[in-house]
Amino acid sequence: MSEFSPSPAARSDDEWRELLSPEQYRVLRQAGTERPFGPTYREFQEQGAGTYVCAGCGVSLFSSREKFDSHCGWPSFYDPANAQNVIAREDRSHGAVRTEVLCANCGGHLGHVFAGEGFNTPTDQRYCINGVALKFVPAA
Repeated sequence: MSEFSPSPAARSDDEWRELLSPEQYRVLRQAGTERPFGPTYREFQEQGAGTYVCAGCGVSLFSSREKFDSHCGWPSFYDPANAQNVIAREDRSHGAVRTEVLCANCGGHLGHVFAGEGFNTPTDQRYCINGVALKFVPAA
């Protein structure tokens, strides 16, 4: 994305609202969750090789090599492609203790990561990510 500023986290609320769709704003800037099995999930299932970047700032987050279908209704990855671009922190909202996943560059809420669910992946983790928080860039 060529439109983001050198310091995306420094954007004003009005700038974020201008840049993002209402649903992207709700998810990325207000830690919302999109509905499961929505249009972005169906698109995710059909996407081939490529990179998933933050819809807010364009930084690389996940690779199609680490994606899998967990049948949960949201895009799932077992490992971030560029771990330096993903932050995980404790989330005690909604009466549960979870691990929230954020974009390290702009602070946008991406989703949550879960471990020990029994998926046959190399990391035994499921990064459950809101599809509207991602933009797919097909491999060249």
